[in-house]
Amino acid sequence: MNMNPKKKYDVIIESPGRINLIGEHVDYSGGHVLPAAIDKKITLSFTKNNTKTCTVYSENFKNHFDIKLDNLKRSDVEWHNYIIGVIFHINVLKPDTIKGFDCTIHSNLPLGSGVSSSAALECGVAKGLNELFDIGLTDLEIITVSKDAEHTFVGTKCGIMDQFAVVKGSKNHLLLLNCETLDHQLIPADFGDYRIILLNTNVSHNLATSEYNVRRDECNTALEAINKKYPQYTLLAQVTPEIIQEFKNILPQKIFNRALYITKENRRTLYAVECLKNKDIKGFGEWLYKSHRGLTSLFEVSCDELDFLVDFTHGLNYVVGARMMGGGFGGCTINIIHKDSCDEFINSISPAYLEKFNINLTPITVAISNGVSKI
Repeated sequence: MNMNPKKKYDVIIESPGRINLIGEHVDYSGGHVLPAAIDKKITLSFTKNNTKTCTVYSENFKNHFDIKLDNLKRSDVEWHNYIIGVIFHINVLKPDTIKGFDCTIHSNLPLGSGVSSSAALECGVAKGLNELFDIGLTDLEIITVSKDAEHTFVGTKCGIMDQFAVVKGSKNHLLLLNCETLDHQLIPADFGDYRIILLNTNVSHNLATSEYNVRRDECNTALEAINKKYPQYTLLAQVTPEIIQEFKNILPQKIFNRALYITKENRRTLYAVECLKNKDIKGFGEWLYKSHRGLTSLFEVSCDELDFLVDFTHGLNYVVGARMMGGGFGGCTINIIHKDSCDEFINSISPAYLEKFNINLTPITVAISNGVSKI
């Protein structure tokens, strides 16, 4: 199939990736996170086709697949399931609203890099179908069907942060999101003379088949044990680090470490936001470093490549903070770099990384952007 690039489409959607400054792996435990939508996006173009079949074409993969609306089922190709899952869950919420359509997808988001290309795809499809068929979904419903698609059709038991940031992102602002209540506030992304640079390790991670779901189960195990003494807590992030310490000799070491990380990371996020509000960029950066240490030693989701990149920044006076970002086991680090030293930083760290791992490093400079939108 070769979809016509000059074809007139009924609806065109831009759906951004997201970064997360701090608050990693705490969304599914009800903690606070600090994500933002970015200027790297997926573009999805939709048109009705007056059939009972949906045809989706990926310009990046140069292939297409068909979806039979009267026979929705999981695909053996993972990225197909993000789309099929969204259609399924919209049908659950709003039956018989989706008819046949064609969709062309183009992405400048690096896959498997921790900028949540999956949530961008899910939310972009949900937003596009909502506009194409005038379904009437609210932002929260778009967020929810996208998250549910990832849980059921892809198999990653993600929290709500990625989809929330993709839908609710606002240009030049970070989102301080309470993942328990979904209360959120916009925090000006004022980094002064500093810029955000992502370093893609080009070590691909697949959350559905990685340790991601294991970590969530470990956090649930910790909460179950804590509930025997403190039944009032319904989410792990509600528990204080001081209470977690009471279980040091009760919980298995690994489970204790997971719980301690979650509660400390939740606090770190709030402290980091206060630094940002007070224009204390160096203080903000220190919380990023502390986050990475927790992700490495307590939560154990980092890898040699990520640790190398973060360690490399120590002692560079133009770097105020760095950490791994995303699910882990590969993907990106996020770095806060003085604007005058960005080139120097990239030119020094790239050859060092290549020499160490024989892998090319991909730097990505990002700006904070709006959430998913119709264009």
